[in-house]
Amino acid sequence: MHVLVVGGTGFIGTHLCRELHDRGHEVTALSRSLDSAALPSDVRIVMGDVTAYDSIQGAFEGQDAVVNLVALSPLFRPSGGNEMHFEVHEGGTANVVQAAEEHGVDRMVQLSALGADPHGDTAYVRAKGLAEGIVQQSDLEWVIFRPSVVFGDGGEFIPYTKRLAPPYVTPLPGGGKTRFQPIWVGDLVPLLADAIESGEAGNDPHAGETYEIGGPEVLTLAELAELAHGADGRSVGVISIPMSIAGVGLKSLDAVPESVLDAIPGVPRMGSDQFRSLQFDNTVKRNDTSAFGVDTGDLLTVASYLGSDANASADAKLA
Repeated sequence: MHVLVVGGTGFIGTHLCRELHDRGHEVTALSRSLDSAALPSDVRIVMGDVTAYDSIQGAFEGQDAVVNLVALSPLFRPSGGNEMHFEVHEGGTANVVQAAEEHGVDRMVQLSALGADPHGDTAYVRAKGLAEGIVQQSDLEWVIFRPSVVFGDGGEFIPYTKRLAPPYVTPLPGGGKTRFQPIWVGDLVPLLADAIESGEAGNDPHAGETYEIGGPEVLTLAELAELAHGADGRSVGVISIPMSIAGVGLKSLDAVPESVLDAIPGVPRMGSDQFRSLQFDNTVKRNDTSAFGVDTGDLLTVASYLGSDANASADAKLA
């Protein structure tokens, strides 16, 4: 198959491009930059920005399937404000769908997010929900994935956790009780690749489905901080900050320029949207890894990834 990976040089994109390449597909990575250091040499890279239709539409010619991975992180306040979520997720997805339809692409896999909802509590989940609607209303054969937070080499979730929850004396909103169900990127990308390939055989069991994907365990933010810092030989002493007080502090950061926050050591680029995201869990209602024949007990845990056996565990799972 000829597969276009939109966002192919990003964290998940580089892993997926390698997976598809190893399965024998002709892979094209669409990216805002031409950095190819992490990709196999025969993965084609084209430059484009999903918010500018004319810059991307040519990449869709001759493709059998497209995967849309482009996303702004929900963990940080985006440069340009929360409206950027709608420009990139909603508007960018509309451009991807239009280009796919106009160039006769048969299949689309959309990477969404847990809790995606046009009426959700944060700009991120609202924009992701609107993007899902665009995909669902298209003429394409589509599959949507809603993963929990994704961790792994090149990912930002573990570094973000360390920055949000410093070692030793660790003040956390609500005591760090927000729950996550992290999934290793090396466990997620084979599911994405399976969803792409399932359209080849006909009678596709995944077409028109939306899958919630989580890792093998549910961990609180405090537990994640303990694991992340523990791997570095540092302890965590959680001090619970009432949500009302944390909300005042994080909401006040909305008025602080990103450049100022980035210059302050130990201060994440956060704001009111990130505060709201800490008020609801990031866990699946059901874990749809089973739809791909994968048992959650076979997935890599955060502790194994961070521990001394992390490389061996990851290498064994990828072998």
